[in-house]
Amino acid sequence: MNTATLCRDRFLLNDWHVIAELTNLAPDKPFQTRLLGVALNIRSGDGACWRVIRQHDGEPVASTCRYGFLWACVGVPERDIPLVPEAEEEDRYLVTGGSIAVRASGLRAVENFLDLGHLPFVHSGTLGEEPHTEVAPYNVRVTEADEILATECKFFQPFASPSAQGGFLVEYVYKVIRPYTVALYKSNSVHKHRSDVIVLFVQPVDEENCIAHPLLCYVKDGTGEAAIRGFMQLIFAQDKPILENQVPKRLPLDPRAETPIRADAVSIHYRRWLRDHSVSYGAIPARP
Repeated sequence: MNTATLCRDRFLLNDWHVIAELTNLAPDKPFQTRLLGVALNIRSGDGACWRVIRQHDGEPVASTCRYGFLWACVGVPERDIPLVPEAEEEDRYLVTGGSIAVRASGLRAVENFLDLGHLPFVHSGTLGEEPHTEVAPYNVRVTEADEILATECKFFQPFASPSAQGGFLVEYVYKVIRPYTVALYKSNSVHKHRSDVIVLFVQPVDEENCIAHPLLCYVKDGTGEAAIRGFMQLIFAQDKPILENQVPKRLPLDPRAETPIRADAVSIHYRRWLRDHSVSYGAIPARP
């Protein structure tokens, strides 16, 4: 077994992570993946259950199913799976957005998801466009639940979602729930008093590779599930080459490593929050 990339961060080892979309699993087909450097085999069990075992010694790993995904914890679970209350609302679509492999640290993937500044350049014509490139000031704080919350994030988007009939000023709320889990609450184009919710569960395969598993909780507004899934995959296909060409592949946590600007307020909080939790897997730690 290659131990070079095994995780030593207890905060991550004892947490739950998505390791597969349930639609990709079949009883007669073995499925293999990696989590935090640990090779895992997924096998069918009794009924609708799935068994997850370590490849190198055959030992079982804690696992469960929720939100259309299979979850695993390679340590001893110290908390429950992140709660997504909107997934229980009957007037929402609950769509998995596909599992996208990315040759970059999972922490990089989360930070990219938080980056408002790239929208008009990487997602021109959908999530942004020139000359609307300025990121207006917004608020960021760490909540009592120890989550990063960014509010009053507003950006003009010409085609914000599959149901959009024209451009409008979209309001975002970001919530970083766990180091590899982030949620976005975004103005619905039809029911503007409600928000669509996109949760990104990032599977840290190892320190420089990850798999992004989006969960889409969209208000039912006439848009079909296929259109919602296709739109998400289009957006992520545009992000993927940007992520894979970032250097270094791991996320630098030293405040002096990369020059921040005002638009990066949530990223600055994210990196500081990771340092406070001694998260180093997939990161370049700050210098003493």
